[in-house]
Amino acid sequence: MAYDTMILFRDDSYMKEIDATVLAINERGGILMDRTVFYATSGGQPGDTGMFIRSDGSTIAIAATVTGETKDEIIHVPTPDQPVPAIGERLRLRLDWDRRYKLMRMHAACHLLSVVCPFPITGAAVGEDDSRVDFDLPDAGVTKEGVTAKLMELVNANHPIFTRWITDEELAANPGLIKSKNVRPPMGTGRIRLVCIGENASVDSQPCGGTHVATTGEVGAIHIGKIEKKGKENRRFRIRFGTSPEGE
Repeated sequence: MAYDTMILFRDDSYMKEIDATVLAINERGGILMDRTVFYATSGGQPGDTGMFIRSDGSTIAIAATVTGETKDEIIHVPTPDQPVPAIGERLRLRLDWDRRYKLMRMHAACHLLSVVCPFPITGAAVGEDDSRVDFDLPDAGVTKEGVTAKLMELVNANHPIFTRWITDEELAANPGLIKSKNVRPPMGTGRIRLVCIGENASVDSQPCGGTHVATTGEVGAIHIGKIEKKGKENRRFRIRFGTSPEGE
């Protein structure tokens, strides 16, 4: 049986904690709630961690969040040897916000990189301190310094970042919105979530289910640490927080 969770981060990535009710405990001990602010691993962004707080003040540590049979089935995975809540129990869900906020900043930075480097994306992984985006780019012809400068121009412009929804038909009519070469956004639910940057999406617009900050300025200082050759037509760009250290 599949369970649908009300997924609150899709419309507000800044919600840090909420009260929710236990719907089920799966065979592996994963906890399914009627609603959640926890992001589940998907699209290169790792799932959230945090804790559930019970009415007596005791806690259940959450080590990971993953999807189940559908993208709307969110499974919260406790660390080993945690207490098991009862079906119907009311819990306070609290994110590890410092970690989530870093991932939101970094995921937004990956979107900015796809603007600076408008090539088909062949892979990506978002991390707290170091992320990568792989591009189908036969001859790099770009430098770490040049890409970093263009990234910081977008950061310093403090463009708004927001989401909107379009229909499957609208996406089919605008295939250029899809930047990934190998992965297509899930179709069939009738609507697709777009992450947009700039007034009226003037900087970028692409399908994405992840969490992001509300302005490019929140990303802060970032730089390209490395550009690696990963095959004849593949270049891996590594994004890191902070300014570029001497000699990197």
